[in-house]
Amino acid sequence: MVLFTGKGDDGTTKLFDSPSGVRVLKSAPIFECLGQLDELNTLVGWCKVIATDLQMLGRTGSDVLAEVQNHLFTIQAEVAGAGKFVAHEDVLALSSMITMIEGELPEIKTFLVPGGTEFAARCDMARAVSRRAERRLVALHESGERAISESSRAYANRLSSLFYALGRFANAHARVPEHQPVYDT
Repeated sequence: MVLFTGKGDDGTTKLFDSPSGVRVLKSAPIFECLGQLDELNTLVGWCKVIATDLQMLGRTGSDVLAEVQNHLFTIQAEVAGAGKFVAHEDVLALSSMITMIEGELPEIKTFLVPGGTEFAARCDMARAVSRRAERRLVALHESGERAISESSRAYANRLSSLFYALGRFANAHARVPEHQPVYDT
């Protein structure tokens, strides 16, 4: 396998569904979206490497995050025109997982200061990047440049909630207290 071909040196590349010989500028919004999803997937991998000891709902945190990474690859493939999408059942499963994690945690009534355990801090980064990736995904869909399935958009919307819940869960199990922000007067 060749790691580079040099064909993109002119600032263009191809998508899965590009007609033969048609190349797309790398500055196109579709590649901004793909780049944000790739950045998020990389952050999820960074979270995953230290989530092996986190047990929840009969699974390790690493297993949960590996599943998220596969769904992110599916969304990236959809954006690139591969005819794939996240199934509605996967959105329901993610929603259920978030609800179950939240059920293990104290109710929150305010914003919380990010941080705590290293894993929670990494989840906070992933949460922020997931929101940005979702905005790019929705903007791409709304622009009409690429139709993104409702289920893939819903899955992207749930991800920030998952990372928030995972971070809180990790802090709770490490007995790291949550803090609300102190606002200047």
